[in-house]
Amino acid sequence: MFRQYRALKSEHPDSILLFRMGDFYEMFFDDAQTASRLLELTLTARGKGTANVVPMCGFPHQQLDQYTTRLVRARRRVAICDQVEDPRQAKGLVRRAVVRVVSPGTLNDPSQVDARENLWIAGVTAAGGRPGAAFLDASTGEFLAWEPAPDAPDPWHELAERLRAFAPSEIVHPQGFERAAALAGDGGASPVLTAADPYLFTSDAALPALERRFAVASMDGFGFRGRPLALAAAGGLLQHLHETQKCGLEHVDRLLVHEPARHLLLDAATRRNLEIERNQRDGGRHGSLLGAIDATLTAPGGRLLRRWLTAPLVDPAQIGERLDAVEELRDRSDVRQQLRHELEAVRDIERLLARVVAATAGARDLLGIRDSLERLPALVAALGPARSGSLVALRDGIDPCSDVVERIRRAVADDPPATLRDGGVIRDGYHAQLDELRAARRDGRSYIASLETRERQATGIASLKVRFHKVFGYSVEVSKANLHLVPAHYQRRQTVAGGERFVTPELKEHEARVLQAQERIESLELELFAELRAALSAEAPRVRAAARAVAEIDGLAGLAESAARWGYRRPRVDRGGRLRIVRGRHPVVEQNLGGLRFIANETALASGGEAIAILTGPNMGGKSTYLRQVALITLLAQAGSFVPADEAEIGIVDRIFCRVGASDSLAEGQSTFMVEMAETANILHHATSRSLLLLDEVGRGTSTFDGLSIAWAVVEYLAATAGGAPRTLFATHYHELTELAAELAQVTNLRLAVRDGAEGIVFLHRVERGASDRSYGLHVARLAGVPPAVIDRAQEVLANIERDEYGGDGLPRRARGRLPAAAAARPAQAPLFPAPPGTVGPDVEVLAELRALRPENLTPLDALTRVAGWVRRLGAADPA
Repeated sequence: MFRQYRALKSEHPDSILLFRMGDFYEMFFDDAQTASRLLELTLTARGKGTANVVPMCGFPHQQLDQYTTRLVRARRRVAICDQVEDPRQAKGLVRRAVVRVVSPGTLNDPSQVDARENLWIAGVTAAGGRPGAAFLDASTGEFLAWEPAPDAPDPWHELAERLRAFAPSEIVHPQGFERAAALAGDGGASPVLTAADPYLFTSDAALPALERRFAVASMDGFGFRGRPLALAAAGGLLQHLHETQKCGLEHVDRLLVHEPARHLLLDAATRRNLEIERNQRDGGRHGSLLGAIDATLTAPGGRLLRRWLTAPLVDPAQIGERLDAVEELRDRSDVRQQLRHELEAVRDIERLLARVVAATAGARDLLGIRDSLERLPALVAALGPARSGSLVALRDGIDPCSDVVERIRRAVADDPPATLRDGGVIRDGYHAQLDELRAARRDGRSYIASLETRERQATGIASLKVRFHKVFGYSVEVSKANLHLVPAHYQRRQTVAGGERFVTPELKEHEARVLQAQERIESLELELFAELRAALSAEAPRVRAAARAVAEIDGLAGLAESAARWGYRRPRVDRGGRLRIVRGRHPVVEQNLGGLRFIANETALASGGEAIAILTGPNMGGKSTYLRQVALITLLAQAGSFVPADEAEIGIVDRIFCRVGASDSLAEGQSTFMVEMAETANILHHATSRSLLLLDEVGRGTSTFDGLSIAWAVVEYLAATAGGAPRTLFATHYHELTELAAELAQVTNLRLAVRDGAEGIVFLHRVERGASDRSYGLHVARLAGVPPAVIDRAQEVLANIERDEYGGDGLPRRARGRLPAAAAARPAQAPLFPAPPGTVGPDVEVLAELRALRPENLTPLDALTRVAGWVRRLGAADPA
């Protein structure tokens, strides 16, 4: 047995080998020591007391899925080794073989993976210094391939973006791939790297494998003419999965070209900052855009909606078709509610089908497919009055798969056991021989049951019982007090606590008949179920097409439900350069206000006009919320959803960049400011005139003068973008940036309104044109509970700074006396508006008065009077 084990382990040295022995899966040697720690199993040993002690641990075979998932979650590959012949018929050692290799990218148990997220495995290869990649969800059958354009300036950066967008759990690459180490960092979530035979990724092997799988003479019809690297990656990945999953992957019925240019691009930082899929607080769905608008009822519908949000469209015609369908379902509440009623009973057809194809599905999985497909005719009927193009196409294109439903209904019992070996999976009347065997078993059991009554009468032992034991079979049990009444033809079998067990020739004969029938029933049921599963695998493309249609119906109905529930309106999407939002709201924040009213705001940006808005205002005034709501409304519109606004006119956006918040990457040696500058650099390198930029506090992580200089230069750089400045919201506390509106026609000023009265500061959360005069940071500090003494002293220092009361060392004079002598003696950075050496003259005083001035509160006469006074003071101070 150990020779057999070592031979199989040598074929899978990087995997934990689960070795089937009877009713258990066992692990030995190093695998046992690793698994016992990860699975919290007791580590035992074989050969105790000898020189050849072998560590081992194991678990019952019924718990295979549970323990396999735990090992995979711990980033281990698992090779499942099963007995591939009946132990009762084996001559010598039972033959075993690895029937499947499970890795992070190939889990297919719906109960063990996130139902509303794809589980991607990627294949990556390269040639001539250019990469190609493929992405497959083996649990649903979705398959895409990509390679960069021939003129791409940085194809490896594009590969990194694709890996971060898909976030695969596992990346398969040719053995010896030079850039393998970099792939784990590019994947976003530390994917497991798997090296495969390099030959699988060559054109000689990859292309024929794809052509065989899809039964075509050329892949040109799939859109892959001139994309050899994409085909190499796809073919290599497909062959690797054939080898490890030991199945035909019939549910992988098409390969699509992945072209990022067909979608609005969102880099990893933007997806994180906008909290599209999960919030930044704890990584959960609650508090994310997806959590706010996801009203889908099925797992495939939820996955599809997630893809719509993370890859919005850029074709106004396609967006319009989706909006038409959403609008019709929103307006027709009767149709929408009928669809949603039927969808509630639909299970995850795609992932159940993947288990069928992989030959791991049980009877209950097949019933899940049957019950789900039975809803298709009702869905088609509910769509009867549909008028929009998308809904009509769905209604007319759904194949109800009636023959598949009928076959499962005829074959599988209504309430089958959890495992196949428990018996009772196949319905009575499905197979004549099975029915005969079951009848023979019932007759034998009935005869044995009647035997107890006859033996009691024949022996006079009233307490005599006929028992069945799983190991010892049928026997007659007699208590100690009645042993003297046992007939001579009884054959003693076993002593028990209260008496003894016996058998009779008649009992042994009928026992053999019953057990032979039971054994044949078990083997025949397994054969029939395997045949049924294979037949369903052959129908996988049809069933998966139906599942895709159900997912799209659910996605559209879910968007319509959200629009009706939250009062969203249809946006207008075109190829223009405008971004106009009337009374826009943040879709997540407004749902979490606890009954409070969200303050709606306007937005007006235009490429070729006022494209850049400098947004100033107090902390807690709502700048970050406003930035994000503009981005989310744009994203929703291009995803084909209604939006939280009274009106929205969206000129197609090719990319959204969102640089908000503070974060660091200490593991990579990057400070908060370094991360901020890296994200800003990425934006400046890749933004186009059709992009939407949300920039919050660029430059805040360094000194005031450095940060202001960088922010100023960034705005000027964006204003000079070829083809026109990108639509940009630039939130800042550097009020000096508002002067750019007077210098650059592309720049305008916006501010968050504040009411400063006797009762204190009131944040109005209303965006209006103009610039703020201060940030109210001390007020926010007071609200946060900073001690009053600190607030009072900060006000004194702030007043000195605003009056430019600096000493020669550049420190505010009233702050200088409070510093330690060593600190006070240090040379300081020069002030932004320095006073003449050694003096605080009228020019400094005038400048301070100018900075503190509120023009909106002046009448024209007041302004002229003040200007005249300043001129006199400055003239009197002039030595000339």
